[in-house]
Amino acid sequence: MQAIVLLSGGLDSTTVATHAVRKGYEVRALSIAYGQRHLRELASARAVAAALGIPLIEVDAGFYASLASHSALTDVARHALPERRDPARMAADIPITYVPLRNTFFVTLAAAALESWLLGRIERDGADPATLEGAILVGANAIDYSGYPDCRPEFYDSMVEVLRLGSKVGTAYHVPMRIEAPIIRMSKEEIVRYAVEIGAPLQHTWSCYAGGERPCGACDSCALRTAGFAAAGLPDPALTPA
Repeated sequence: MQAIVLLSGGLDSTTVATHAVRKGYEVRALSIAYGQRHLRELASARAVAAALGIPLIEVDAGFYASLASHSALTDVARHALPERRDPARMAADIPITYVPLRNTFFVTLAAAALESWLLGRIERDGADPATLEGAILVGANAIDYSGYPDCRPEFYDSMVEVLRLGSKVGTAYHVPMRIEAPIIRMSKEEIVRYAVEIGAPLQHTWSCYAGGERPCGACDSCALRTAGFAAAGLPDPALTPA
């Protein structure tokens, strides 16, 4: 199984990357600089990939911030980060930290990398298409999340069909490109417990939207992470001195 993991360097994507490695997939990670205010996460993605021993593809897509500008993650001057919101408020609406069609864009980039990988196996290496299968792994979560429409199962189910219809490997070779979201129905507590169980390198992760030297502790992402570790009764290794 050839697998591309979308790796932001956060708790969720690091858990999913570790999951893919433990499943025995042939894994490559993909990290995307899209003009986000929290570029600090990219350093974490590098550290996580190194700890897991998987190659990391880094993409500079900084132009995307000017296109997807109606977000607190891409236009710092115009939009303030929501702070100190409880989970009920987070799930009640789509917050200003939503980046327009970001996950659609990310999945498309991952699919391009995965299709190129599969086509190389078929057309360069002579592999039998019937023996091949590809997957894009995402750290999306639809339980403890910030109300993003592109973190829901139905979004990813629809994207699988788009990839089948719009790709050469899907239409000419009938090689499936699945989208796997192994933590999509887990609570943050369950994600933390699972990450610890499979030995995810959580000490390298970064979840904060604010982009400072230390997590702000007030943004939605920090709040969800803190609540997850607290509910699991475990210390956050990224905040614990070595």
